Amino acid sequence: MLIVCLLTVPFVKIAGAELQLGGYYKNFFTTFNSPSTSEPMMGAVVNRLRLNLSYAPVDSLFLTFAYDFTPRIQNPSLFTESPFAVGIASSRYRLADFDSRIYPSQDESTANVGIYHNLDRASVQISTDFADISIGRDAIAWGSARIINPTDIVAPYNYDQLDTEDRVGVDAVRIRIPVGILGEMDTGYIFGTGFNFDKSAIFLRTQLNAVETDFSILLLEFQKNLLVGLDIARGIGGAGFWFETAYVFAEPFDGPNTSENYLRASVGLDYSFGGETYTFVEYHFNGVGTNNPENFLANTIQTAYTQGGVYLLGVHYIAPGFTHQLTPLISFSGQLLFNLSDPSAWIAPQIAYNIAEDIHLSVGSFFSFGKRPENGEATQLQSEFGTYPNLFFTSFSVYF
Repeated sequence: MLIVCLLTVPFVKIAGAELQLGGYYKNFFTTFNSPSTSEPMMGAVVNRLRLNLSYAPVDSLFLTFAYDFTPRIQNPSLFTESPFAVGIASSRYRLADFDSRIYPSQDESTANVGIYHNLDRASVQISTDFADISIGRDAIAWGSARIINPTDIVAPYNYDQLDTEDRVGVDAVRIRIPVGILGEMDTGYIFGTGFNFDKSAIFLRTQLNAVETDFSILLLEFQKNLLVGLDIARGIGGAGFWFETAYVFAEPFDGPNTSENYLRASVGLDYSFGGETYTFVEYHFNGVGTNNPENFLANTIQTAYTQGGVYLLGVHYIAPGFTHQLTPLISFSGQLLFNLSDPSAWIAPQIAYNIAEDIHLSVGSFFSFGKRPENGEATQLQSEFGTYPNLFFTSFSVYF
């Protein structure tokens, strides 16, 4: 009954206030193989129903709510270690949260069916003449880079994420103060479990525009680490340019530590040819990575991987991509992430078809290239993307 109401009542007026209801249903069907075993191709079906609600009793007050319901059918082993990420949103920056799995219960073993849920948005936003204030669970993300954002570490998406439409919500108090015409001062506190300061984050971000260029400076203290970030974006001729970098001081206020400070940076260009073909290329430097595949696993004990949202294992990467509009309703796109040191690569082609205004279908794959792991007493990695699975998927989406 609730779904019927959402489909037939996009918004209603209540005593001068506006209540908006909507959301979407998505289905992902995937098949993939494991590069480290001889097991046959496995499959998984992930369904995601998202309900969005917003309520504005007055112009200066806005309430938002979003809930995800995600049934999954797949091999039992994939409930503990999955080669792809879709449908199960989580964040370490939440005061408290319910168990993500509804069925079976946490103390029961998982068969082929699992049902998950996620309260992803629950916030109050207050607008004043001085500032916009947000309190509760909402999305926080930064950065202008197209593939890898060094400053986006609160709830980042991996490169292999199938569904990136909605950023994972975090619990925070956030204040945005306009400065001039295009400038902004953005500050806030992001809560960790149980108000524990050592598991929380606090940030101050400034944004301004000068000489036709957008500048952003970020200071972020997260779990006793300090990040200093810079983001620059502007047009160069008919192309777009971005440079995004972050330097992290690992536990600078907590005495000697076992992790090293590190630098990450992304720089790139994009260009649109006649409105039908969009292309970009991005270079990424991962200062915490290593060029030796034998050290990949040992290196993941660094703060960057355990707390800083880093997932790439190498140092130097190149990431080109494109989107071409084959017809007004069909587009073809592709991305490549290439580790220049291994060498290994991951290629992601996709065809999308806009069946109707709110109905979308896409077919795609992730191909991994690189030396495969060697199995002995312990798995020995030979390359980064050689450890990734080859994955094929279909995606069907309906918005209401």
